[in-house]
Amino acid sequence: MASIEPFYDARDYPVGQSVGYLVRRLQVSLRRCVDDAMARHGLTDAQWGPLLLISSGRAGTAAALAQALDLDAGAMTRTLDRLQGKGLIRRVRAPHDRRVWLLELTAAGKRAAAKVPTELANANNLHLAGFDRQEFEQLHGYLLRMLENGRGARATPDAGL
Repeated sequence: MASIEPFYDARDYPVGQSVGYLVRRLQVSLRRCVDDAMARHGLTDAQWGPLLLISSGRAGTAAALAQALDLDAGAMTRTLDRLQGKGLIRRVRAPHDRRVWLLELTAAGKRAAAKVPTELANANNLHLAGFDRQEFEQLHGYLLRMLENGRGARATPDAGL
């Protein structure tokens, strides 16, 4: 196997121009865009993710949500308490195991969760303005490859948001 020359060297590291720095800035920009949109619906950053995961069937318990969102159980419990207080979710005992609480969206929670994909699509599309389909697919592939390369360094949950 051929040796691959590294792209970065500590002696002339491009502060403010590295891929990691640019990806971080992109994440911040996307997050601000999404946060602004979600705030118009009365949702915080901590709240829209659980609603989306519950509504899509990707997580139905506090433990599953905490794992998917890379949060500790205490933080997840506080978020769920707020969502329940807003009337967006309810906790029901699992019929197969009364120790387990399943999470369900209320009618208001379903309405709120239905708005999330639109706002996520809008934020992503805003940041992809001017890209053609081929550029989008290349970028998507490159990002997936970078994530796969990094999995060996640190496995991270994938909430699919």
